[in-house]
Amino acid sequence: MQARVSVVHARANAANAKACHAVAAKAAEADLNPTSMKTEFADVNETRKTVRVEIPTDIVNGEIDRVARDYARKARIPGFRPGKAPARVVKQRYKEQILHDVLHDLVPRAVDDALRERGVEAVDTPDVRDVNIDEGHPLTFTASFDTLPSFDPGDLSTLSARRPRVAIDDEAVAGALQRLRDRAARFEAVEARGIDHGDTITADLTRREANEKPQKMDGVSIELGAKANPPGFDDNLLGLNVGDTKEFTIRYPQDYPIGELAGAEVSYTVTVMGIKRRVLPELDDEFAKDLGEFDTLDALRARVREDLEHEARHAAARDVRSQVMKALAGRLPFEVPESLVQREMDRRVEDFARRLMDQQIDPQQAGIDWQAFRDSQHDVAREAIASALVLDEITRREQLNVTDAELDHEVNRYAERTGRTAAAVRAALEKEGGLSRIAASLRREKSIDFVMSRATIAEE
Repeated sequence: MQARVSVVHARANAANAKACHAVAAKAAEADLNPTSMKTEFADVNETRKTVRVEIPTDIVNGEIDRVARDYARKARIPGFRPGKAPARVVKQRYKEQILHDVLHDLVPRAVDDALRERGVEAVDTPDVRDVNIDEGHPLTFTASFDTLPSFDPGDLSTLSARRPRVAIDDEAVAGALQRLRDRAARFEAVEARGIDHGDTITADLTRREANEKPQKMDGVSIELGAKANPPGFDDNLLGLNVGDTKEFTIRYPQDYPIGELAGAEVSYTVTVMGIKRRVLPELDDEFAKDLGEFDTLDALRARVREDLEHEARHAAARDVRSQVMKALAGRLPFEVPESLVQREMDRRVEDFARRLMDQQIDPQQAGIDWQAFRDSQHDVAREAIASALVLDEITRREQLNVTDAELDHEVNRYAERTGRTAAAVRAALEKEGGLSRIAASLRREKSIDFVMSRATIAEE
């Protein structure tokens, strides 16, 4: 996130895109500058501002005439040869489009000029309202925008955090070894008994929900005890043998986490095609050898402990960083502009949806109340933006910039990971505008490192 980005564009409904392009190409013809218009700034709060703008009649008329001439060259008006229609007729016939094009050109430039003259920058697209425009009258409108005042982040050495103690006990090691056993489990066919807890079955399944077409699935694998199974589903399968068929109905509880299933009744028909039981390997030297790197169980246990300690140290480092960032957010002396919070909430929703798609899950079919999820992100988004704004202020004050050598090093690292040449990676990044994103990320990490080096970290 860029803390201060001068993005000043008025919100206007598109009515004639082709004509807009023609207007934009000739924007330099209009004589618009801060001294030729009236501006009146007002403070809503410490970050939210408004500016009332009045553009003189002569500039408005000149723009209307210029745009009308462009329309006249292209207009096809009955009774007139192409390009020969009088300006009065063109203005009357295309009045709405002409005024739209004039607004589309003048309003953004007027806002940009007014803010530049005042020495302020908007952090998001200004909200333009109360627009009045007509030939023979000045153009007036009001623009509301958020800006960020300069502030002092304070003494960074007074930022404090406690580093969690890194200690791995025997129980944690045993749990990790058990997970290794679980992953190495094999499955054996069961013939002498019915389905029991922990079995995995192969079945043909038909699912019926009220007023919906039945869903038939053949050869599905079902693990009894899996969290994804519907409530009460496993109990209906216990004791069934290969070849058995059973029909049953499940009523989902009202508080079921998947909203569209809450309180629903669903009927199932299950035909058991096969039963397998899960067999875990013995925890011994042979098991350690099967993993490929260890001669004994003790050697495996030592590596597991070492890996857990490594993970714990990284988790402790992340915890300390989180504490410092939270404390840093508290240094922001004003409320975070709501426009930035809303943008961060949108980013978090999009990121979560993208992670679901990476797992082959359709976000629209995941049963998630997306509005509720978005609303739940408000406070964490506000805190994330607050800490980022303080970091950006520190970056500016300390002049923490990214050198060409640091950028080259990051490009080379990426090239090594992807098996491409550094030149190819750089060319692709330059084409996509990716170099600036990498530089921004490096600058942010450098700022965090700067803060962490000055914060007071106590060991638990």
